Amino acid sequence: MLERAVILAAGVGARLKWMTKDKPKALMPVAGEAMIVHVIRRLAAQGIHDIAINVHHHADQLVRQLGDGSRFGVRLYFSREPRLLDSGGGVKQALSLLPGNGPVAVHNTDVWADTDLHRLAGLLGSDCDAALYLVHNPAHNRHGDFGLEEGLLMPRQISCPTYTYAGVSVFHAAVFDPFAEGRAFALTRVLNRLCADNRLRGLIHRGGWLDVGRPRDLLRAMQEV
Repeated sequence: MLERAVILAAGVGARLKWMTKDKPKALMPVAGEAMIVHVIRRLAAQGIHDIAINVHHHADQLVRQLGDGSRFGVRLYFSREPRLLDSGGGVKQALSLLPGNGPVAVHNTDVWADTDLHRLAGLLGSDCDAALYLVHNPAHNRHGDFGLEEGLLMPRQISCPTYTYAGVSVFHAAVFDPFAEGRAFALTRVLNRLCADNRLRGLIHRGGWLDVGRPRDLLRAMQEV
């Protein structure tokens, strides 16, 4: 049963340029609420109540504004990164703060998506260690990230249709065991290893999805969400 999540919110928001000079990207407003609040509310609505958030850029602002999570009906745990640990290292350290040992959802803070995480978690099993939501390739990533063939993710060089990772995924927590806590590494390192072993599955998300990590996309989200 999926009850835990990590939200990746430590980035400095370089793509948003001046907009994140004095505040973390996660607190950029979308439809009257910080973008990370939209993510927290969607997780809570799906019964995910233990959420770890990695923080770095203007970390104290983020901790102060979100509090313990009780106003959202969740429990928040903040994983501080004095030195950025990249996406994989961020997940590894944040996991150590979460109770339990079941599967964990990983959600980018700058993604708005009406995804069903329990459907994605249903793909996990003895032959699958992680599952990703995919979207049709947006303008900023026309070549995609992975191929998809009969539910299995493939390297994009293989001749099959390619899709873009939507920034929403579910993992067996044990896949992070081989990695040292406190060391920086990209989540793609984990994904590529699982992909090579045929243990990575994917679903195409056909609902609402916005990557709001760029100024023009943030403005679009303000109009559409």
